[in-house]
Amino acid sequence: MSERGEGFLPGAHQIEGYGAGGFRFGGMSHRGSIIAAPSGVSAIAALSVEELDAEMLAPLFSESAGAVQLVVLGTGANLVVPPRALRETLRAAGMGVDPMATGHAVATYNILLGEGRRVAAVLLASA
Repeated sequence: MSERGEGFLPGAHQIEGYGAGGFRFGGMSHRGSIIAAPSGVSAIAALSVEELDAEMLAPLFSESAGAVQLVVLGTGANLVVPPRALRETLRAAGMGVDPMATGHAVATYNILLGEGRRVAAVLLASA
């Protein structure tokens, strides 16, 4: 699909829909969780906040310095506070993190992206 491999759509995209365990963006749909970053949207395997680690969040860390100031973290159907280690890893990379239920995270991400903010989203799908 691209130099980054399967499950990657280049470019920043608004999230057009969320439900039934997946997302619509860029005129396509994906079942499962995603990272929406300035350089593109990537599929990730995580279904819970506890499964997220630095390796899985690699698409965020590969962005140019300062490209992402805030990560909107959609934690599924309900708000789940991410582990301290995850928050500290993001902060060490210069990124704040704002966790919320995924439906709210989609809306927040879309608003911030529309305002031209330096934002990314980690959106965990829920059934």
